[in-house]
Amino acid sequence: MPKSHAPYPAEYRQQILELVRTGRSAEELAKEFEPTAQCIRNWIKQDERERGQRHEGLTRDEKAELVRLRKENKQLKLEREILSKAAAWFARETEVVPSRSSDS
Repeated sequence: MPKSHAPYPAEYRQQILELVRTGRSAEELAKEFEPTAQCIRNWIKQDERERGQRHEGLTRDEKAELVRLRKENKQLKLEREILSKAAAWFARETEVVPSRSSDS
């Protein structure tokens, strides 16, 4: 299966959206220009989200924040795991807790 098309430039998407606002349909524009009708409908939905006309789904800013928070969460989990292992190692080295291999 071929890879998806490279993202269209923002200016190009805006020009297509302007044509939609003048009353042209996504299907009509798809026949005249390269993007598929579904691609154009997706752009319309995203544009409506950005303008506050549609409330389901995430805006670009919300998507970017979600990506940033997921990355930060992953990093924090990794740091917590490292600190937990380091604390256990230091505890064993200072004999605060008995080692797991003790014969008790």
